[in-house]
Amino acid sequence: MSLAVEPAVLQAMAGVVALLVAATVAIWALGRLRPAYDVTELTLRVRSWWVMVAVFALALLLSRTVSLVFFGLLSFLALKEYLSLIPVRRADRRVLLVAYLAIPIQYYWIWDRWYGLFIIFIPVYIFLLLPIPMILVGDTKGFLKAVGTLHWGLMATVFGVSHLAYLLVLPESVNPVAGPAALLLYLVFLTEFNDVAQFIWGKLLGRHPVVPTVSPKKTVEGLLGGVATTVALAVVLAPWLTPFGPREAAGLGLVIALAGFFGDVVISAVKRDLAIKDSGSLLPGHGGMLDRIDSLTYTAPLFFHIVRYFHT
Repeated sequence: MSLAVEPAVLQAMAGVVALLVAATVAIWALGRLRPAYDVTELTLRVRSWWVMVAVFALALLLSRTVSLVFFGLLSFLALKEYLSLIPVRRADRRVLLVAYLAIPIQYYWIWDRWYGLFIIFIPVYIFLLLPIPMILVGDTKGFLKAVGTLHWGLMATVFGVSHLAYLLVLPESVNPVAGPAALLLYLVFLTEFNDVAQFIWGKLLGRHPVVPTVSPKKTVEGLLGGVATTVALAVVLAPWLTPFGPREAAGLGLVIALAGFFGDVVISAVKRDLAIKDSGSLLPGHGGMLDRIDSLTYTAPLFFHIVRYFHT
């Protein structure tokens, strides 16, 4: 399947590259002007962003099938990372195969545009299937925690993330302005920029923690600043990339900002429960794959269903 990429998408990608160039130059200048300031983490973060943007852009530009494989791989890496963090009983090792097999099947429904099975496969059928191999083993100690933990991980890393991929197979008529790829880019850019905006506003003005026992560095000022920035950016970018009017774009910006915040802190709660700082080290400066897609596990399903409900 080919994926028609509109000029607006290419222009938006060029804008992202320009932002990365500006960030790279700014960090280099900061290091030269203030040698005592350690820019190592910032440098690693921006380098990782270069790699992530390059891989994302390449997958998006080659073809729709390549893009779906890319998101399937993203789900695989996120699930693998999640499973490496959580305690898994010896009796449950064989059920992990079911979890991994759910990934290609879920993405097949997307490739085939089979919405009915896409939307119920993991929440219903995998939910019903997962306990069966565990029951057959006969080990009931820790059963509820094991099956619940595994299904939650599938919902976050596979079901939630797969909504990004389904945006690409929506009809072209859903977004006559710039096509389905633009909707995906709009969502991903706003979600990731919201994370950055909340971080920056929190650093500049942050005084009052929002959820101090879960994520002490998240502040009310950072959250409000990020929300305002994301809403404004959503309205500015909407005419260029989407069919949304100013009010709808502002509403979607608000949804993305708040959902992104809660997706982030939910994964923070998971890491705090496991007594770890980062979910992994795959992305230098960022941590692991879960650290990078945490916000998207919330924003992707909400954005997708709002778009599908109002524009199909």
